[in-house]
Amino acid sequence: MSRKKDPDQKRTPKVQAASTEAVPAPPLVEETDANPSPSHPMNPFPIVGIGASAGGLGAFEAFFSGMPAEVEPGMAFVLVQHLAPDHESILTELIRRYTRMQVFEVEDGMVVQPNCAYIIPPGRDMAFLNGALQLLEPSAPRGQRLPIDFFFRSLAEDQRDRAIGIVLSGTGSDGTLGVRAIKGEGGMVMAQTPDSTEFDGMPRSALGTGMVDFELPPAEMAAQLIAYVSRAFGKASSRPAAISTPRTENALKKIFILLRSQTSHDFSNYKPSTIHRRIERRMAVHQIDSIESYVKFMQQTPAEVEALFRDLLIGVTNFFRDTEAFRALEEEGIPKLFVDKTADSVIRVWCPGCSTGEEAYSIAILLQERIETIKQGYTLQIFATDIDSRAVATARAGLYPASIAMDMSKERLARFFVAEPDGSAYRIHRSIRDTVVFSEQNVIKDPPFSKLDLISCRNLMIYMSGDLQKRLIPLFHYALNPGGRLFLGTSETVGEFGNLFAVVDRKAKLYQRKEDFRRGQRAALGHFLPPMTAIHATLSQATARTAFPIKLPLRELTEKALLQKVTPAGALVNGQGDILYMHGRTGMYLELGTGEVGLPNILKMAREGLRRELATALHKAEQIKEPVHCPALRVKTNGHFTQVNLSIHPVAPGSARTEATALEAALYLIVLEEAPPNEVVSPGVSPETAIQSVDLDARITALSQELRAKEEYLQTANEQLETSNEELKSANEEMQSVNEELQSTNEELETSKEELQSVNEELATVNGELQTKVVDLSRANNDMNNLLAGTGIGTVFVDMRLRILRFTPTACTIINLISSDVGRPVGHLVSNLLGYDRLVVDAQSVLDTLIPKEVEVQTTDGKWFTMRIQPYRTLDNMIEGAVITFVDTTEAVHMRGALKEANDLLRLAVVVRDAHDAITVQDLEGRTLAWNPGATRLYGWSEVEALAMNVRDRIPEGLREGALATLAQLSRAEILAPYLTQRLAKDGSSVDVSIISTALLKEGGEMYAIATTERKSTTKAN
Repeated sequence: MSRKKDPDQKRTPKVQAASTEAVPAPPLVEETDANPSPSHPMNPFPIVGIGASAGGLGAFEAFFSGMPAEVEPGMAFVLVQHLAPDHESILTELIRRYTRMQVFEVEDGMVVQPNCAYIIPPGRDMAFLNGALQLLEPSAPRGQRLPIDFFFRSLAEDQRDRAIGIVLSGTGSDGTLGVRAIKGEGGMVMAQTPDSTEFDGMPRSALGTGMVDFELPPAEMAAQLIAYVSRAFGKASSRPAAISTPRTENALKKIFILLRSQTSHDFSNYKPSTIHRRIERRMAVHQIDSIESYVKFMQQTPAEVEALFRDLLIGVTNFFRDTEAFRALEEEGIPKLFVDKTADSVIRVWCPGCSTGEEAYSIAILLQERIETIKQGYTLQIFATDIDSRAVATARAGLYPASIAMDMSKERLARFFVAEPDGSAYRIHRSIRDTVVFSEQNVIKDPPFSKLDLISCRNLMIYMSGDLQKRLIPLFHYALNPGGRLFLGTSETVGEFGNLFAVVDRKAKLYQRKEDFRRGQRAALGHFLPPMTAIHATLSQATARTAFPIKLPLRELTEKALLQKVTPAGALVNGQGDILYMHGRTGMYLELGTGEVGLPNILKMAREGLRRELATALHKAEQIKEPVHCPALRVKTNGHFTQVNLSIHPVAPGSARTEATALEAALYLIVLEEAPPNEVVSPGVSPETAIQSVDLDARITALSQELRAKEEYLQTANEQLETSNEELKSANEEMQSVNEELQSTNEELETSKEELQSVNEELATVNGELQTKVVDLSRANNDMNNLLAGTGIGTVFVDMRLRILRFTPTACTIINLISSDVGRPVGHLVSNLLGYDRLVVDAQSVLDTLIPKEVEVQTTDGKWFTMRIQPYRTLDNMIEGAVITFVDTTEAVHMRGALKEANDLLRLAVVVRDAHDAITVQDLEGRTLAWNPGATRLYGWSEVEALAMNVRDRIPEGLREGALATLAQLSRAEILAPYLTQRLAKDGSSVDVSIISTALLKEGGEMYAIATTERKSTTKAN
């Protein structure tokens, strides 16, 4: 369509002041191949999409009239209006009158430039792609098109946080989903104040999302828009530097504290870029320059904390979002969920971060279609959770704008949704709604669901830090059944947890759970499940009992013994040399060996020169139960030898605070002390002998004996060691068996607790849903009771056996009912109905034939009722009894009787009116009460004139006494035979007439009037 250019077009004075030269239209995309990509211009600018429908012309006019004349807006405006395809739009000419900007009717591929306005042409849908406007042929028929939603969503996807949406006057809900898309990308939204609109459907629908930043009349929008753009985009270059300053980080922490204190949710682990972008947008909305000032504003304005919380939770979602991903789920994911499932199995699904429920319902639809395809009676159980209470409330209602028709096929829309009467919205079908349970849940800190077949967590983790993502993926692994599916968003992956999930479809981000890797699973669950203190304590005690029967106060025991001996270094050991406690600096005498280090043993740690004597002395002390001393041992320490005095002392059990019977093993205190120089002598030789010459034969003999004794000791020790080794092997095997049993028990207990916590969370979720349903049911019950009581219709509900289930107060006046009659057969009650005793028979007939019955009955107090008996049908079209209603028709019956009398009188009146004879009615005093047309023809007086007269005025003066006598005769008879007489006419002449007089009587027989039939006679009266 060609653009119109008229340099002489009419403009307002402020436009005339500007240049009136013809400005060429912006080039099309084809002409800008050499330019930078429009999606990444050198100087990016905001794009404002403005949508309107009925009443939109006045709103557009007010909006552009409010645009400041002296300021360049620095943005582009794209106007989308519902237009008839066969009528030329006048919007372009209208906008030119109220703005000095260039105004163009869009051509396909037109590149958007700042400080310009673009108008959608009639009969086209329009989208925004890479900075250019693309026109498309509408795919939906007129009346079902939603061009504003279509454009807003493409604008949000292309421009992200530089997209601005404005919803003006119009009917329906077009623009609502577009508002969600713009807000989801961090853009800004305005809506016209409903009071200022001609039609408020579109603004109210947008405001109902809770995502509108400004609610203003159109004339005030321009100034607020320019202020927002100046604040949000005017200092873009300085914002990244400000974000990284320590002051800013400190302010962010305070914002997290305010959010956590008011909403109980911690956002400190969310991605900084997301947090910064949302905070900056809120600062721009309120025209706040520094983040410190924004913190103060939040402290003073609790509503702003809630507003920021809602902004952080905005989820971009719609039905079957990412068509290819859902197609992969439908073809590769859903069918696998039913493999190896029995017909009565439950398919369990969890949708964390469900937002307003579109994703959960989409999966429910796919599952329901699969069940119908395989024709098996599976049960669906879908848990959809989110921390946004408003979003959960919207999901529970299941009511969505009509624009969802763009997101699914017509078949699915007709099959799984019910259109609202006004056509502005669709409600999810009950068969799908009942399969989904919605609940508020924080996936980060609340226990997860368990034994799931599918988890769909799409576009939630992209807002979280890497640490949170590393906690969630193992959690999802734990919650899934073996072989269960994980469905992530297109920008999400399982990351480093490829050992937990196998890739089913990499592009669709569909994964399958691999088997175990319990270590990673337990580590993840530790963040969500409290430690099992009691179990751990029990296991610790069991392990302690296995190693040492009773854990003694070893420190106190050792220190007390050391103080008694006043030794600088020592160790408390058992009979096998296992070190229980060490005191002082023992490094000169002990050292760690190579290999695995288990429980430290002093015999293995003793240095060269000490080990043999230490083992011998310890064995001797164990045998004799007395202290053993070994003076002047030559111990190798750091390249030289040191003389050391060794002593071993048995420790009495009674020296500790524990009971003596508690000790099952003897303990020994080993004391190591460096020998003084004057004590450096050979072992077993006195100082005096050392000075003198030594008898070599005696010396050799002594050494031989000592050697023989040691050989015997070693042989004995070796035998004991072998015996002990066998015993230890047996004990070790038993301990290993016990340890395995304890570990198995521990794992079972941990698993049981995790399952119980998951079941508890599931029960809490179901309980929350049931509580909501109870509240709704209670409200509906109250409404129904008030409705039935307010209508005054007596109603009685009976079951299939004609036992009373409930009744309304009005029914008590017809059938004698009291509260204790509930459960009694209706036939046992006494009714106040006259002549009707077929209530039980008629009710049973209705239950047998399902044909309603209607009977008119009368009560003893004279009231009439229409009694209707009809089957009681449930929503599933099942018959569960009958409903008996009594509608008061007393007035109708009386009116019917009165109408019958009136009809009788009417028929009589017709006869009187059309009769040729003169018919009159007069009271007993002679006043005329009725006068028919025949009397007018006979006497000449009109009806009005006659009704003002007395019968005496029509009787000649000489005949008046005779007429009175005739009246006296009439009082004794109801009808007098015809008699001749004369009457006066209007012209004064006398008329000979034949008269038949009839008395009119009341119900009691009293005469109250006389009716006469008078006919002109040819015979003269005497």
